[in-house]
Amino acid sequence: MTKLIIQIPCYNEEQTLALALAELPREVPGVDAVEWLIIDDGSVDRTVEVARANGVDHVVSMGRNQGLAKAFMAGLSACIERGADIIVNTDADNQYNAGDIPELVRPILEGRAEIVVGARPISETAHFSPLKKALQHIGSWAVRVASNTDVADAPSGFRAISRAAAMRLNVFNEYTYTLETIIQAGQKNMAIVSVPVRTNEDLRPSRLVKSIRGYVQRSLFTIVRIFMTYRPMRFFGIPAGISFALGFLLGLRFLILYLTGNGSGHIQSVILAALLLGAGLFLAVIALVADLIAVNRMLLEDIRTRLLAIQFEKSGEP
Repeated sequence: MTKLIIQIPCYNEEQTLALALAELPREVPGVDAVEWLIIDDGSVDRTVEVARANGVDHVVSMGRNQGLAKAFMAGLSACIERGADIIVNTDADNQYNAGDIPELVRPILEGRAEIVVGARPISETAHFSPLKKALQHIGSWAVRVASNTDVADAPSGFRAISRAAAMRLNVFNEYTYTLETIIQAGQKNMAIVSVPVRTNEDLRPSRLVKSIRGYVQRSLFTIVRIFMTYRPMRFFGIPAGISFALGFLLGLRFLILYLTGNGSGHIQSVILAALLLGAGLFLAVIALVADLIAVNRMLLEDIRTRLLAIQFEKSGEP
């Protein structure tokens, strides 16, 4: 029996949640059971009441507002605990067309993917400004480079995740999960594909993108942090090699000048060479230490995944 749970992170969504739930399917080809779950991220309005009145099967309460990333991860854990084989994440503002959920889960059912990301028609989306469209494309390109994947729309929150992939994901960022999970999954060699999806009319301004500048800064920080976490040897090793090479060349230049009797007046080159060599050596040491830490982190993540599997197996879940 294959169970699909559709999860929706919610924070004060009483105005739009009913519309989003009305569009969700109760039957999906290839799936035996479809359930709905909301994550109440500290809402102070009637979000939970609206959810229950509209047939939601499960409600996960965060107690207080902890942000989208933590709500997303809490939802994954709750879905796994409730026996989900596939988890679909969507938004409470009905941004994504729920009619595309069958296409979203199809690659997982066919065994072609562990994570499927819905690619919005960004260029044709009327309520996206030209600047936001350009930044969405640039951000997706940066994530593709950092993750070594071909995900077309990295910021999209409309995605399907297999049970095994959900147990391997860990989100450190408190701002959003969208970029980090793709980069992390790519670095872990998970199978990720994109499928085109449709969007609905914009019902309210984005709560995540309060300003373009802030969104860009946070996104760049997320990309750099994840790349540093999962590829520390490359992140620190490349600048270490460049610094050491420049220091060596400057030192070699001074040595040649000194041996040919033209070394006087070039003491600055010696000082700069020493600084560059020292910086290169320092960064190389950091790269080695960070790489060892990364190995330990991967071992701990593997242990966590195994413990989760044992835990749910003992609880009688499939």
